[in-house]
Amino acid sequence: MKRLKIGEVARKADVGIETIRFYERRGLIPSPSRSPAGYRQYPEDVVRRLLFIKNAKELGFSLKEISELFSLRVKSKTSCGDIKKRAERKIADINERIKTLQRMRNALRKLSSQCKGTGPVGDCPILENFNSSS
Repeated sequence: MKRLKIGEVARKADVGIETIRFYERRGLIPSPSRSPAGYRQYPEDVVRRLLFIKNAKELGFSLKEISELFSLRVKSKTSCGDIKKRAERKIADINERIKTLQRMRNALRKLSSQCKGTGPVGDCPILENFNSSS
C-alpha cells in the first residue's frame, strides 16, 4: 500500500495541513506511521476519510456528529435507516436555525427602518435598542 506525506494528502483532499493535524488530534483520522526521517506516512484511504469529513461539514454536521457517523459505519447492526434518522434530525436543526436567523433579520430590518441614518451616534435608535431590556 502506497504511503503519502501530509502535503500530498492535503492536496488530494483539498484541505490544509493544519486541518489534517487537527483531525488527527481529535481522533477523526488515525495517527499515521512515521518514516525513519520522522515524516508522517498516511495510507491512501485517509484521503477518502478527509473528503467524508469535509463533505459532512459542508452539510452542517459537527465534528462530534461526524465522529458518531464514523462509529455507526463500522457497527454491524447499523442500518441505512439509522443514518437517515440522523440526516432528518440535522434537517430539523437547520430549519430551526433558519427560523432563528429570519427572526434576527426581521428585528434588524425593523430597527434599521427606525434609523434615519443622520444625527449623532448617541441618538441612534439601533444602539439605543441594544441598551433596552426588551
